[in-house]
Amino acid sequence: MNVQANPSDIAHLTDRQASADRDPVAAARTALRRIAPLWPLDRFVAVNPFLGLDGLAFGQAAGRMAQVAGARMIMDRTFFADAVKSGRIEDRDLADALVAAPPGNGYPTSVEAIKAALIGHTGESPAIRPIATVADIAAGATGTDWSRIVVQQISQCAAAHFGGTAPGGSFYAAWRELAATDMTAEIHGLAAARRHAAHLSEDPEEMVCDAMVLLGIEPAGVELYCHRLLMTVSGWAGYARHLLWEAELKGADSDHLFELLAARLGWEVILRGALFAHVDVSAQWAGTRKIYAEETSGGQPDALDLLLLSAYERAWQRRFAAALGAPKVTAPAAGRRPAVQAAFCIDVRSEVFRRAIESASGDIETIGFAGFFGLPIEHVPLGSEEGVPHCPVLLKPGTAIRETAASVRESAAIARSRQIRQGIAQALGRLRRTASGSFPFVELAGLGFAAKLVTDGLGLTRPVADTPARRQTVPQLDPQVAHGRRTGISATERVAMAEAILKGMSLTKGFARIVLLVGHGASTVNNPHARGLDCGACGGQSGEVNARLAAALLNDRSVQNALAARGIHIPQDTVFIAGLHDTTTDAVTLFDGDAEAPDHRADLARLKDHLSTAGRVARLERAPALKPADGDDVHSSLQARARDWSQVRPEWGLAGCVAFVAAPRTRTAGIDLKGQVFLHSYDWQADREFKVLELIMTAPMIVASWINLQYYGSSVDNRVFGSGNKTLHDVVGRIGVLEGNGGDLRVGLPMQSVHDGERLVHDPMRLSVYLEAPQKAIDRVIARHETVLNLVDNGWISLFSIDENGRVARRSPGKARWEPVAP
Repeated sequence: MNVQANPSDIAHLTDRQASADRDPVAAARTALRRIAPLWPLDRFVAVNPFLGLDGLAFGQAAGRMAQVAGARMIMDRTFFADAVKSGRIEDRDLADALVAAPPGNGYPTSVEAIKAALIGHTGESPAIRPIATVADIAAGATGTDWSRIVVQQISQCAAAHFGGTAPGGSFYAAWRELAATDMTAEIHGLAAARRHAAHLSEDPEEMVCDAMVLLGIEPAGVELYCHRLLMTVSGWAGYARHLLWEAELKGADSDHLFELLAARLGWEVILRGALFAHVDVSAQWAGTRKIYAEETSGGQPDALDLLLLSAYERAWQRRFAAALGAPKVTAPAAGRRPAVQAAFCIDVRSEVFRRAIESASGDIETIGFAGFFGLPIEHVPLGSEEGVPHCPVLLKPGTAIRETAASVRESAAIARSRQIRQGIAQALGRLRRTASGSFPFVELAGLGFAAKLVTDGLGLTRPVADTPARRQTVPQLDPQVAHGRRTGISATERVAMAEAILKGMSLTKGFARIVLLVGHGASTVNNPHARGLDCGACGGQSGEVNARLAAALLNDRSVQNALAARGIHIPQDTVFIAGLHDTTTDAVTLFDGDAEAPDHRADLARLKDHLSTAGRVARLERAPALKPADGDDVHSSLQARARDWSQVRPEWGLAGCVAFVAAPRTRTAGIDLKGQVFLHSYDWQADREFKVLELIMTAPMIVASWINLQYYGSSVDNRVFGSGNKTLHDVVGRIGVLEGNGGDLRVGLPMQSVHDGERLVHDPMRLSVYLEAPQKAIDRVIARHETVLNLVDNGWISLFSIDENGRVARRSPGKARWEPVAP
């Protein structure tokens, strides 16, 4: 089909009426906040895909995502029907969900009515249709998939612009120039598309205002319409949202996301101008505009679906409460000094290893703490002047720490070696990326890589050198200025940091002879999302640097003396050792060079034996879920996954994470939590002003909810909130992945991270949070922090309190209310 139109209606709006009215711009900027950020692959972070919707109730957000993306936020009824049939959901869970359901929302009136409604549900539920865009209507009218063409063109422009192969500057200007010269639309039958593009406003804000007038979008519908358009390119929108997030952390701003929206609106205007005058779709578009104007608050999913999700979660919560209320196994015995206190990250993978090492020795006590050890630092590697954040993305890195070696000469040698390797890698990378250089590169370098390809393919060597615990360097504590950059930590800062670390772990007395601080990382190759396995929160960085820095601070005698004056007395024979837990192989490396401990050699030797035993136990527990081949040795099989470049599941990451507990370890010791629970050590009686509780609820708890919701979204609707089939991924620079050779940038996790090919491995539930603290203290924290308030009051998490006997006592339905939990 070939259509033409006069583009003058775009160029000559009377008195530029749209640009004079800035209300559409404000509404558009509100829509930007609905988009969840997407960090690049080298800093991949687990992100709540519903982050911009947490101000809405969960049900409202589900309705909104159905409207703007055709997305599902609750598993289909076949899933819940199977759970009822298998006994995973019992009648009492359905009854509890009914009692808790708000009145008047069309819920079934009885357990029998719920079960009757589930009869006959087999297979997948029908697809959800989002509100139409102009591109959607154009596709229906012409038979040409304009929605796909638009996404492809914007994606290609974004890849060139953000990927560094095009000059920097305004994204909108780059897109407008491309749209005015690219013949793709005309090849597909849209005559005069380039002329329409050339007449678009050069100013993105004017473009937004013009578009709303030309398209007839009423003020009440602007925000929803803009949100819908951004979700058509949600991957690149997420990447641009990350740029805005990073800029705001530094007190700056970024217009990349707004300009991306202006470009997407530009396509709507081009299609409207070139098509609507020749194809009568006015009635269809008028009806669509009415939907945008009337549905700004978001719809609601079916009441039965919300009820089934609640019952499914309550079934798990019931079983967990029973396990928590059972008699506990404590180790070591009360009143006896432990030989080792081992602090692990709250990461759910640590739960398996903590149980394993506690079973290996009754003299080892474990602690749960955030894996960046409360140190929001920027790490500057040797050979580089650019730092890398080593902390959750919720936080702004504070102190810069420079990496150093044992001597100035060794530091210089390492820096020089890295700079040479980086220079060669960059040169080869540029050669491979150029059209004229890629094929000669393969021909010239192919034979040189032949032996390496063979050994890598056989798993005898690694295709990449990066592995956890690869560095033999240490953090530089002393303040210094190099190349105009201040790094290091002053004496006053060291004491404050050390005190915060110990109080955050609830470890201010009863120190063992060895306190082990264990970060974590993962071994994997040929995996674009590898950084997400290193850590789901800390900018995709392993915990090695933070653990080594924390140990160095706490071993400093001047710091210990200052802490003693503040009431924290560390015994003379206590030594802090840093380590790293490789979550793929369950091997723990100790950096015993971080402290001179000649009197602890025997203790360290015993500890290494216990860690080795625990690793074997943990591997045996994890192996069945990874399905090693019959006859394979479990230990060698899991270690081989770390070197296998064809392996789509080197480990399961944080799949299965469904709960967060902040309480003393005695409450959960001896309970098999199956690697599903984030465990944060917390003793409220030592937290007089509840500052630690506030820190836990505003940082680790929120990070845990982000991780949980990323896995939830990738499981419930991978098409929208995940990244599809890992075997089809095409990496776009260091930015992200496409699925196949085109389309939008993909977000979230691949299916292989949540599904084993036969069933979901991640349990699709919202996070259940258990806090052992006075309810008034919990309520005060919630009231002071809007983000936490939204999580609780809008149903994004389930909140419980643990009583002085270690039992789940009360549940908060929100609004500062608490209700008892039945025994």
